[in-house]
Amino acid sequence: MLDRLNGAMREFIGRQEMVFIATSDSKGNCDCSLRAGLAGFVRVLGDRALAYPEYRGNGVLASLGNIHENPKVGMMFVDFFRDTVGLHVNGSARIVENEAFVLLPEVPAEVRGDVLVAGGRRPERWVVVEVEEAYIHCSKHIPLLTKLDKSIAWGTDDVRLKGGNYFGIGRGEEG
Repeated sequence: MLDRLNGAMREFIGRQEMVFIATSDSKGNCDCSLRAGLAGFVRVLGDRALAYPEYRGNGVLASLGNIHENPKVGMMFVDFFRDTVGLHVNGSARIVENEAFVLLPEVPAEVRGDVLVAGGRRPERWVVVEVEEAYIHCSKHIPLLTKLDKSIAWGTDDVRLKGGNYFGIGRGEEG
């Protein structure tokens, strides 16, 4: 276990397209959410910090609300498609508005000039994580999956493209 990201970890994060974010509120109520984007959407800011963008989402604000109350976060990067290995990153997070993020001294120039992503969307804010622990999740139980092409409507508000009411919430059954 390291208290920083070594070179191999930084490279690994730079090619990931998803990460699971675990947070809890001030009472310990937990949430785990998926964040996804183009490879490298989680930006490594050095060996002791990284950041990921936050966009307009489902309106629940579970992760950001929890971080506002309790800055401790756990991040789980899993490579299902090439190396079948995972990386745990635990630390303390802070929420930074997009305009302020690009002015932070720890944000490399190449990141400052590249805050636009697919479809020209700008993040509303960033979550900056100060790394406290980084360690491997062994590969023995991670399945090797095949990645298929999927058209992704980044930033859409189209209910059908977002999955609709897949779980039937509000159709009279108990929640």
